[in-house]
Amino acid sequence: MILSVSKDLKERIKTQLNLFYLALSFFTRLPVPKTMHYSESLLNKANRYFSLVGLVTGLLLALSYVIFSEFLPANISVLLMMAISLLLTGAFHEDGLADMADGIGGGYTVEKRLLIMKDSRIGTYGAVTLVVALLLKFSLLVELAEQDSNYLLLAIILAECLSRAIAGSLISSLPYVTDIEQSKSKPLAQAQSSSELSLLLLIGIAPLAFYSSEIIFSLFIILLAFRWLFKRWLMARIGGFTGDCLGAAQQICELLIYLTLVSHINNDTFAELTFTELTFIGPLLTGVAG
Repeated sequence: MILSVSKDLKERIKTQLNLFYLALSFFTRLPVPKTMHYSESLLNKANRYFSLVGLVTGLLLALSYVIFSEFLPANISVLLMMAISLLLTGAFHEDGLADMADGIGGGYTVEKRLLIMKDSRIGTYGAVTLVVALLLKFSLLVELAEQDSNYLLLAIILAECLSRAIAGSLISSLPYVTDIEQSKSKPLAQAQSSSELSLLLLIGIAPLAFYSSEIIFSLFIILLAFRWLFKRWLMARIGGFTGDCLGAAQQICELLIYLTLVSHINNDTFAELTFTELTFIGPLLTGVAG
């Protein structure tokens, strides 16, 4: 009996690890075990771990900043960290933002917009949107770094994690409108159960425990408003979502999170941790880097 329960538990853990590895391989260039199994149904189930992938990338980016900042000024360290981010994800989300801007900005019908999104070439709308987004992200990250490196480290982890949760949650409330066989991108999770959505959001909001109630409330209002408006906008423009739209949502949410945090800096609304001061984050990551 005990052996049977133990075997069943191991199989469940193995299944969940496979789903996490699948999500990790989908959104990043990080290596995963060769024993990972893929199928369309498994990819749908893997959406529960999209925000956990953000937690992983956030920790790696925070660690990279700590390493760079030991030898370089804050602005150069931020720029190099952004380069690491693009390498980690293969500019996956940035590509989605550019493609959505090109498609919805350059097309006058739903069919034309979807066709433009599938084009691997970048147009004027996409290029301008991408440049502005990257410059804004760089400016906001530098502002956070100049105030306190600990603010920056925690902000990176929060933004990477929470932005993916908000973007991933759109799967549950919008129809998927791209034909996978004609799409230039990899297949995307198209279904989401209530339990998968709950786990996605639970992991996504976990880093908020480090913040004050004022910041949590601000982020809640801003991101909820964005999600509602973005859903209505997508339904009006293309009748649902595509993978590019989810990538764009992640990038926009990330910028909104950084904007909100920067706006609160001068109000001293960053909360201390329950069990120790926030200043443990920098030294902890420095120790890991060493």
